[in-house]
Amino acid sequence: MDPQREKKPHALCIPIPVQGHINPMIKLAKILHSKGFLITFVNTEFNHQRLVRSRGSEAVRGLSSFRFETIPDGLPPQQNPDATQEASILARAIEENFLGPFKTLITKVSASYSPVTCIVSDMLMGFTHAAATEFGIPEFLLWTAGAGSLLCFDQYPYLLEKGLMPLKDSSYLVNGYLDTVLDCIPTMHGIRLKDIPPWIRYINPGDEYMVKYFCLQLERAKSASAIFFNTFDELDCEVLNTLSLKFPPCYGIGPLHLLENKIVDETLASIKSNLWKEDPECLKWLDSKEPSSVIYVNFGSITVMTSQQLIEFGWGLAKSNCSFLWIIRSDLVIGESAILPHELLAEISGRGLLADWCPQQEVLSHVSIRGFLTHSGWNSTIESISCGVPMICWPFFADQQPNCWLCCHKWGVSMEIDNNVKSDEVQKLVIELMKGEKGNSIRKKTVELKNKAKESCVFPSGSSMANLEKIIHLMQTSLI
Repeated sequence: MDPQREKKPHALCIPIPVQGHINPMIKLAKILHSKGFLITFVNTEFNHQRLVRSRGSEAVRGLSSFRFETIPDGLPPQQNPDATQEASILARAIEENFLGPFKTLITKVSASYSPVTCIVSDMLMGFTHAAATEFGIPEFLLWTAGAGSLLCFDQYPYLLEKGLMPLKDSSYLVNGYLDTVLDCIPTMHGIRLKDIPPWIRYINPGDEYMVKYFCLQLERAKSASAIFFNTFDELDCEVLNTLSLKFPPCYGIGPLHLLENKIVDETLASIKSNLWKEDPECLKWLDSKEPSSVIYVNFGSITVMTSQQLIEFGWGLAKSNCSFLWIIRSDLVIGESAILPHELLAEISGRGLLADWCPQQEVLSHVSIRGFLTHSGWNSTIESISCGVPMICWPFFADQQPNCWLCCHKWGVSMEIDNNVKSDEVQKLVIELMKGEKGNSIRKKTVELKNKAKESCVFPSGSSMANLEKIIHLMQTSLI
């Protein structure tokens, strides 16, 4: 073992094996590397192979000081090897299958590479707490979702105790019950039951397990040394201060992509994390469009919809007469191929570009982009805010509902579209966002937050830069 390597702190970073969690963890790992840490980044074997297919073997070659390792997930092969694994099935696998291989990996890399000095785990990978305790290694957590959603998840036991959830039957989805306003979520006054992460409704198979899973992970998180968030104080200080009263110290160190751009050197430029192959034609197409003329449409890596919802979105975009870039994954439609009718394709020809995947940060920062129709995943939300791009939100599950509520009702950077999507509403909201008075109003608010996000990450005195230095000091002093 290299004596020089042994003197450096060594962070073992492990995300939830889902695209939206891998992205922020790899950014944090690169930032830590630029601050002098050795990095071992852990993917599942399933996602390791996806990464190789999408980006080539170079994507996982790494560096001598930034290495990739894998653990098995214990799940049978999927019919579509490039589709995201179902949430409740994956959660069960994490709880039942991951701890043993993870402990074996710690032993292996500590002996053959360098002693692991800290674990940086996704907060929803709670099994790592047992490994950290057994090996006597400090554990730090990354909450990759919106900070406000953690306050909502923390109230699951209260909502169950008060009988507000689960829903008595499916009629409660449409009878107005979900419009009930809650007074139990600190700093989020006026939030409704419909804005709470929807697993607690117990409508879908696996929902009840997911509620228990979240409650367990949050309880384990209380033993960590600190929790990091992909946000900045000027956006979320109330939430972070409230969370710090119940959890370990909470630090906003985002937007992580801005910190990455500021801190990470070129040696790590080749380390990317997209599990889908990016379409380079997207940026060329955007180059051909007028400034501030295109709406970007992307529902993320997990959201699925019916074929009818896909068609409603398509006709709504077509009737808006706006240019649009629409990312349509092969697994976007439930149980079917994501295919638009021929007459719709003819209608949007020349005005709309359809692609499988794209480099989202480059798209959102492109001069031609004026708006974003999104599922309200946190990565998309924080990237859109930091690029000054206002949104139309169509939340699907997980943290997306509270993210949407915050964007629409607290920060004023978005408009919401009804879950039961209709083409006329899509058309109306797209036109309003792109050309209307309300669109201009929320655009101004988004630009204000964009500037605050930039200040937090660019200047040494910026809140995220200052918080980063605090956590680096904390991670290094925990070795003594």
